[in-house]
Formats: sequence, C-alpha cells, structure tokens
Amino acid sequence: MNQNYKRPESVLVVIHTRSGEVLLLERQQPPGYWQSVTGSLGWDEEPLAAAIREVAEETGIAAEDKLVDCGYHNRFEILPAWRARYAPDVTVNTEYVFQIELAEKVPISLNPDEHRRAEWLPAKVAALQASSYTNQAAIERLVLGKR
Repeated sequence: MNQNYKRPESVLVVIHTRSGEVLLLERQQPPGYWQSVTGSLGWDEEPLAAAIREVAEETGIAAEDKLVDCGYHNRFEILPAWRARYAPDVTVNTEYVFQIELAEKVPISLNPDEHRRAEWLPAKVAALQASSYTNQAAIERLVLGKR
C-alpha cells in the first residue's frame, strides 16, 4: 500500500429514474468522455463511503438513503494514459458498482473541475453514449434488465 499513488479501486454509481432516464456526465478531460458517477477510493475508505462522497461531489445529490450496492464489481486494465497515477506494478483496477433510483429527474450541481455538463438520457441512449464498457454494461444490467 503506497499512499503516494492512487488506490486501484473505484466506484461506479449509475443514477437513473424509475422511468428509465440515466444521468451521464461529460468529463472535462478528455472532452467527449461520458460516464456515470465514478471515483477512486481513498486509502482508508470503504466502497460505500466512496460512493456517497463521489455522488455528492459530482452531482450535489445526498445519496446516503438512496444508494444501493449492486453486489458485484468489475476488474479492468488501467489504460496506459492513466497508469502514472498508480504504483509502477499496478495495471488493474477493481470497480464496485452501485445504483440510485430516483422517482424523477433532479437538478444536478456539477463540479466544474471534473465535468463539463450533465444530461438525463433514455437508458438505451445512455448505454450507447457511456464511454466505458463497464459503465455501458452496468446501465444495460441495472436499468434495461439485460444480463
């Protein structure tokens, strides 16, 4: 555990409405990269706490009573462009998946350091627009019911 580097564990939080609209955020860097709420765990942080923190930081939504642990995680190779943030021997990240289902769309307060804009999209469109394959799969599984 070298705390000079990022911890190779993160959360993915799919926020959607009961009617099937999914919130996607466009990252500042790289432009055109769309995602659900994501973020790395702090070295002393559990996945649930990280998910609550990231949702609040990235959207302004208080998630404590809405967040559901989906009971699965993804493992994926860290892209070479991002590897310098991690210890030299680290090449794989573990991503814990959560969801929030809302009765209806809510206003979003973006962190402008991280994201350019937010959009509520029909789930099928969101699944196609999400830049990460794990994010696409989570939308399909959690909102569209595909396994």
